[in-house]
Amino acid sequence: MSESLVVCDVAEDLVEKLRKFRFRKETNNAAIIMKIDKDKRLVVLDEELEGISPDELKDELPERQPRTFIVYSYKYQHDDGRVSYPLCFIFSSPVGCKPEQQMMYAGSKNKLVQTAELTKKYFLGLRVYRFLQRSVAEDL
Repeated sequence: MSESLVVCDVAEDLVEKLRKFRFRKETNNAAIIMKIDKDKRLVVLDEELEGISPDELKDELPERQPRTFIVYSYKYQHDDGRVSYPLCFIFSSPVGCKPEQQMMYAGSKNKLVQTAELTKKYFLGLRVYRFLQRSVAEDL
């Protein structure tokens, strides 16, 4: 049932932006950050980032509000030497958010994933977010 739940639609201009992003020719890491316009009940573009590393992207995730849907394209070097540029959908829903916001984002993510035709999805809760923070700090 939750697969068919649609709380917010995806803005038409964002649909086109996601389509172009999916077939982009650039080889740098890039991200499209989206948010929900509560008044219009639409998923809209928030920000576009070029040349952003995974660590920099992690820093963009808010700790207390689920304002973030991200589509991330990055360079991946396979063990056999091949290079690919997968697209990942990242949904951040930290603990401590307002229930109304959590419901709007949770109820809109499946529609967004379907609209963007994405296959890799990562849903980050606060526990995973804190783990990522510790892992990066340990690497430094």
